[in-house]
Amino acid sequence: MATNSTSLFNCHITVKQPPQNPKPHPHWYSPETGIYHSKHPSVELPSDPFLDVVSFFFSHQHNGVSALIDSLSGSSISYPELYSLVKSMASGLHNTGISKGDVVLILLPNSIYYPIIFLGVLYLGAIVTTMNPLSSVLEIKKQITDSNVCLAFTVPEKVEKLQAFGIPAIGVPENVNLDSKLTTFSGFYKLLSSCFELAPRPVIKQQDTAAIMYSSGTTGMSKGVVLTHRNLIAMAELFVRFEASQYEYSSLDNVFLAVLPMFHIYGLSLFVVGLLYLGSSIVFMRKFDRNALINALDRYKVTHFPVVPPILAALTREAKNVGGNSLKSLKQVSCGAAPLSRKVIEDFIQTLPHVDFIQGYGMTESTAVGTRGFNSEKFQNYSSIGLLAPNMQAKVVDWNTGSFSPPGSSGELWLRGPAIMKDILNNRPINYVHVEDIVCFDQDGYIHIFDRLKEIIKYKGFQIAPADLEALLISHPEILDVAVTAALDEESGEIPVAFVVRKNGSRLSPKAVMDYVSERVAPYRKVRKVVFTNSIPKSAAGKILRRELRNLMTSRL
Repeated sequence: MATNSTSLFNCHITVKQPPQNPKPHPHWYSPETGIYHSKHPSVELPSDPFLDVVSFFFSHQHNGVSALIDSLSGSSISYPELYSLVKSMASGLHNTGISKGDVVLILLPNSIYYPIIFLGVLYLGAIVTTMNPLSSVLEIKKQITDSNVCLAFTVPEKVEKLQAFGIPAIGVPENVNLDSKLTTFSGFYKLLSSCFELAPRPVIKQQDTAAIMYSSGTTGMSKGVVLTHRNLIAMAELFVRFEASQYEYSSLDNVFLAVLPMFHIYGLSLFVVGLLYLGSSIVFMRKFDRNALINALDRYKVTHFPVVPPILAALTREAKNVGGNSLKSLKQVSCGAAPLSRKVIEDFIQTLPHVDFIQGYGMTESTAVGTRGFNSEKFQNYSSIGLLAPNMQAKVVDWNTGSFSPPGSSGELWLRGPAIMKDILNNRPINYVHVEDIVCFDQDGYIHIFDRLKEIIKYKGFQIAPADLEALLISHPEILDVAVTAALDEESGEIPVAFVVRKNGSRLSPKAVMDYVSERVAPYRKVRKVVFTNSIPKSAAGKILRRELRNLMTSRL
């Protein structure tokens, strides 16, 4: 296989069985254990067991200037100001009765205040759980109960709703004004004006829980993924810092545009935690606005733009409409969270040939650490999700036989390493995470995704568990049985489709089914199409045969 090529898809693998005359196994793969090791040198992680992620980050004197910038107003917070605000937040929370081990909910859109709240909670030894601010009342109530939340930060209009659950809630202003004493937000500003020192500060260990992030996992209902301070430190070293080290320019000169939601592990790992460790500047967009995108990239001379597939497609379209003086500062665009089509990649590369494009792979369960792409003048591999991150190990397992798959053969991906979650909330610790994506390592160590065993639907990078929607739909009085699966969609990647068996005599319409769901879930989890059927195909054990549903969908939609 050629490695000195500029072909866009020169490493695309189609072999699914071992070749007849296999080559000797590379040094980074062990046929005895089936373990793939990272080709990158190992990174030494801090060994001090009494180390929290906030102290670790701010102990590095990187001389960063502007840490956080609001794209709309231009307001900014410097690195020295940031650390003071984080300590003030921790002190203020302590004064309100929050202590080590308490769980604090952040139910906010992207905000310049998000990292201050998150790091302030962790500096106190408390635990953060995040959530989509568009989540329904039922979804919020479930997570509050499941993770035992005792305080919440949210938008002003949701304060009363949270208080109705018996949870104290603090309204966070949308506009950035750190000198403001507005009465409406006096509670929030009171926290930020607290004294700096905690006396005494609680003892925090690397193995202490830092965050409970909710993920659909691979099957079933959403689960609380327990991440430790060590997980977050490993993420910063093995994902963010390592990627920056592969380039000649200094991370202090990098300006990132934050459009990815910070409640999601992808956005949180970069913009709330990792990049602050490097001293880079982060420009926050409160929400994605395609019309304002180019202006923000140019105004703040953005160098790096992490995206998901729909945003990459939107960027390409907008870039075609602007003149040659735009987007000159942009150095890298990285994409993750969902698969990319060949056409989207080709369009971007042709439209912005001066921008380095890479893909990456990570999960909530791995604190966003997994793989990362890298291109040089001699070698471009745009279609791969990259090489294993340092210190990470993987197995590729045949989903039928359970045997290990060597390079050139496909199988289910398993991941292990220091960034892997501590455990699932109220469950057992984890060794390998069974990813359930079907992958193949090529002879150069680059990983390619072929298919998915998992049933999770990925809508614009967000994970939707079919079981969640099925449990909701079956509660409808006119629905006898239901199954939800994914349909491919050019704009969104995948959309949820519900197959519904109506009770005898019911005149339930597709719109009524979709409305029933939309009233009870966050917008991204809505059912987008409904197919009425006489029965749901199931195995003898009662498992829904989703492959047959997809075949039925092809003939019916």
